[in-house]
Amino acid sequence: MERLQKVIARAGIASRRKAEELILQGRVKVNGRVVTELGVKVGPRDDVEVDGIPIEREEPVYYLLYKPRGVISSVKDDRGRKVVTDFFKDLDKRIYPIGRLDYDTSGLLLLTNDGDFANLLMHPRYEIEKVYIAKVKGIPTHEQLKRLEQGVQLEDGMTAPAKVKLLSADRKKGTAIVEIRIHEGRNRQVRRMFEAIGCEVLKLKRERYAFLDLKGLRPGEYRELTPHEVKLLRVLAQSGGRK
Repeated sequence: MERLQKVIARAGIASRRKAEELILQGRVKVNGRVVTELGVKVGPRDDVEVDGIPIEREEPVYYLLYKPRGVISSVKDDRGRKVVTDFFKDLDKRIYPIGRLDYDTSGLLLLTNDGDFANLLMHPRYEIEKVYIAKVKGIPTHEQLKRLEQGVQLEDGMTAPAKVKLLSADRKKGTAIVEIRIHEGRNRQVRRMFEAIGCEVLKLKRERYAFLDLKGLRPGEYRELTPHEVKLLRVLAQSGGRK
């Protein structure tokens, strides 16, 4: 037996908090009866409807994909471009990405059908560390890197402090490789942070998400997360990103 709002969230209908609002608004039925109280629990044989539409309860699945460049972090694209779910053709469950990576950014992306889990990891209160490797035009100075570490002003506000390391510099080509660790998830954030210090990102890859990495995978390949990894991600998020 599970709480009703958790079942709704896991079905991908809404976050758990939004599911609670749906229940309180009288928009949820269990076995044909309207439920307006929180705390109700349901089992696998109970029929749950939201706004008159039965929810499809699937076993939760969790995947780690090595997203290639030139792929949209979505389940569909109205321009016909390749999307991340195209790599899961044989999967009979409806999954979607947790957060996103830009079209031109490669690297680690998580996908699931567990809405509660997805919202937990994406909530700004939970500081999940993400590690990116950026190839940039220009060689950042110590002062420029310090600005990234302290936070830079973007059009949507100041960024949180980051951890930054200059990995290599090619003075002939005028490029550098920089590692940056952040725990926010704003749109095109890493690229905009480098732009703010005067460095254009030529290539960007997310190498790590919390304790997860891309070891053993090639672009376009994926693997299922282990139950232990899923549990650790939950614990990590709920502890504020601290290991």
